[in-house]
Amino acid sequence: MSYRPSVDNVTKASSNEKEGLYEFIVTMVDGTACRVFFHRDPEWRLTHISRLQRTPCPVCRKDFICKCMDRFSGEIRQQIDHGQWIEKALAQ
Repeated sequence: MSYRPSVDNVTKASSNEKEGLYEFIVTMVDGTACRVFFHRDPEWRLTHISRLQRTPCPVCRKDFICKCMDRFSGEIRQQIDHGQWIEKALAQ
């Protein structure tokens, strides 16, 4: 079975608006949570993604730090763009 991430919610965790840096918590449908870092200037781009240690990794099933979510950063970024999750999180 291959993992298919599906973004369920995005919330703003912190920001440094002067530098254009933003941190969001992305919750997947399966309950996996990731911390996602974006840089705003000149346009929004995902700079780093890491899984929060609340549940085991859905890919490798490890319950400690792994880099599995890096493989899905493009797909997660695309879902965030199509769902306009950044705009929704910043409006809250």
